Amino acid sequence: MVNNLYVVTPRGFCAGVEMAIKALTWMLKIYDETIYCYHEIVHNDWIVKKFKENNVKFVDNPHELPDNAIVMLSAHGTAPNIEKEFKSISLTNVNSVCPLVTKVHHEAKRFSEEGHEIIYVGHKDHDEAVGAMGVAPESMNLIENVDELEEIDLKSDNVALLAQTTLSMSDWEPIMLKAKDKYPNLKMPRKNDLCYATTNRQEAIINIAGEVDLVIVVGSSTSSNTNALVTSINNIGKEAYRVETTSDLKNINLENKNVAITAGASAPDHMVQNIVDYIKPKNIEFYIDTDETEYFPLPTELRTNIKNLSNFISSMFPENTIKSENGIKNDKRWSATKALASL
Repeated sequence: MVNNLYVVTPRGFCAGVEMAIKALTWMLKIYDETIYCYHEIVHNDWIVKKFKENNVKFVDNPHELPDNAIVMLSAHGTAPNIEKEFKSISLTNVNSVCPLVTKVHHEAKRFSEEGHEIIYVGHKDHDEAVGAMGVAPESMNLIENVDELEEIDLKSDNVALLAQTTLSMSDWEPIMLKAKDKYPNLKMPRKNDLCYATTNRQEAIINIAGEVDLVIVVGSSTSSNTNALVTSINNIGKEAYRVETTSDLKNINLENKNVAITAGASAPDHMVQNIVDYIKPKNIEFYIDTDETEYFPLPTELRTNIKNLSNFISSMFPENTIKSENGIKNDKRWSATKALASL
């Protein structure tokens, strides 16, 4: 039996994931047709399965669309040429990209237009990296580690450095420091590209790590920020295990251990609760490191569609006096957890 279990906050859904899940749920409420989503809406197997069961089809190419399809672009960001192609085929197109990813896209465009060669630190073939690299492909060079930074051969010293938002701090910082040393005139964004939620979750689990023997990180193998949490713990010499279900715990020795549990930014909290219930620790403590209050509104295109539909229905039924509890005006009060439960 586990001695002490520390349930860490912040964990689980970030503002970008909250927005994307609610946006796709709204699409299902509005349209009877199949919703086509470019790439997984977020990198969590349970959530993807839930949407598949409710008439969402995930695609990797615009050519998989039928004519006049209803389309949503995922939270990880889409290359401009791919987005343009989706728009040319679809009837309705909603982009649920996380604003923090959009920030990196804007930076890539700006640095490219200023004539910089851009080093982008990210994971090859990850949806976010693919989308970012597509912003300025002629200017961007993707690397994953310090060794690749040493090997890269740039044509000038006019260099800028950008990053995938879900990197671990322990992966990002050595590359950033080495790049500053290698390129004295290196340009970087005023504010770090790493997502606040990714950083907060890593800092929280590192801060409690001294109290525990090992850490359980809940999330899918496809989730970069989940894997980054595991890496962050391993890099300070502590055991960490990524799990999704209780069956993943069977080969982990928890007997008489002090354990911390957290979750990646796309992991639903019920997955954490299932693990907690299964462990049945002698004592549970709730460790709060940071209280997150960030909120990202629904995509502009979706808000416009919902308002137009609401106005149309109101004109058809002027005698209706029932006020909406979960309308877009109350979006802050409608969580992604409630949205998923409504499917």
